Amino acid sequence: MAKSNMKTLYSLEGIGKIQYEGKQSKNPLAFQYYNPSEVIGGKTMKDHLRFSVAYWHTLTADGTDMFGTGTMQRAWDSYSGMDLAKARLEVAFQLFDLLDVPYFSFHDRDIAPEGETLQETNQQLDIILERMKEYMKQSGVKLLWNTANMFKHPRFVHGAATSCHADVFAYAAAQVKKGIETAKELGADVFWGGREGYDTLLNTDMKRELDHMASFLHMAVDYAKEIGYTGQFLIEPKPKEPTTHQYDTDAATSIAFLKQYGLDTHFKLNIEANHATLAGHTFEHELRVARIHGLLGSVDANQGNSLLGWDTDEFPTDLYATTLAMYEILQNGGLGAGGLNFDAKVRRASFELEDILYAHIAGMDAFAKGLRVAHRLIEDRVFEDVIKHRYRSFSEGIGRDISEGKANFHTLEEYAMKHPLIRNESGREEQLKARLNQYLLED
Repeated sequence: MAKSNMKTLYSLEGIGKIQYEGKQSKNPLAFQYYNPSEVIGGKTMKDHLRFSVAYWHTLTADGTDMFGTGTMQRAWDSYSGMDLAKARLEVAFQLFDLLDVPYFSFHDRDIAPEGETLQETNQQLDIILERMKEYMKQSGVKLLWNTANMFKHPRFVHGAATSCHADVFAYAAAQVKKGIETAKELGADVFWGGREGYDTLLNTDMKRELDHMASFLHMAVDYAKEIGYTGQFLIEPKPKEPTTHQYDTDAATSIAFLKQYGLDTHFKLNIEANHATLAGHTFEHELRVARIHGLLGSVDANQGNSLLGWDTDEFPTDLYATTLAMYEILQNGGLGAGGLNFDAKVRRASFELEDILYAHIAGMDAFAKGLRVAHRLIEDRVFEDVIKHRYRSFSEGIGRDISEGKANFHTLEEYAMKHPLIRNESGREEQLKARLNQYLLED
């Protein structure tokens, strides 16, 4: 990898790759549960989990919140413009090397600044992409997915594909076109998401905006076919932020949209834990909805704060959430070309550079623990046997007729008349939660 005069991570000299030391280790710069070479269910942990570092939170976030300016003073922030972009790129691959992660992800404007014109912006992006390809070649780290940032610049105040201004729609199309070309060049999936929703219905033509968004996505698919791009398109459910109401509110809404406009054969869902929280769902609920429709494509691995009503994007440390998430992912047969992307940022008060490493180690260990427990739960059929028993009445008699589509209201009425006594059974919810606790504690 190319070296400069800059110190390793600008201050973290002397730190080697983070190693697996086991659950007895007290070393904060070591993995306790994530052992990348450990084989579980025929695959290594590294292949199961497919960890990815999010460029934006890790390299560009400065700790700014709605009530205060940035707290994270990074040495590379002494640069500006393209010099800053080049410095961040070097730091990024130093960090990937320390964590030994196989993937990373970015928005286009994370890696290169916006110029005065679209032509200048693309030229600057190309300069960084050329450097990035060299870093990728030397390190073996791959791009999980890239996406277009169509929410930060003031031009997107009313949305991108759903903007009321045709010029904005055209600009967004040009930006996404470049993103698809980038994904093809770097061998990655491509991601869709932005300021697509509304703040008030009083000035919104919802039908027109939904039609426009669908048309935009079909154009993206058509262009991908034109240039021979075969990666996966992803769309991320999100209930709010940046707009009051996002059109892709949750998994079910996003699936309905994709099916309504004939896009479900081209797009899969990128499920984020924090967005599930904001939508009033659990992480595992959103994963299961996507899974049972065959549309689970990738995951943003973070967690939200149920006491706060916005995207806190915390690093995932809740073992119940990571276990049940991995249960769904394993039942899905894995994530295919997707992965577990740490769309997460260190807390505003965790402003020292080492905190970036501590946070990723915590998240990687939490999902590794979740993987181990989920695999055992599936092997032992802890939930599957309970579910099979609970629905056993649909495997015979009138229940089988219902399941096979042979029943109608006449036959069901006749059956109900002859069998007036109904005996329900307990769902044993508390017992199942205790059983889950047992597996978490035993592992």
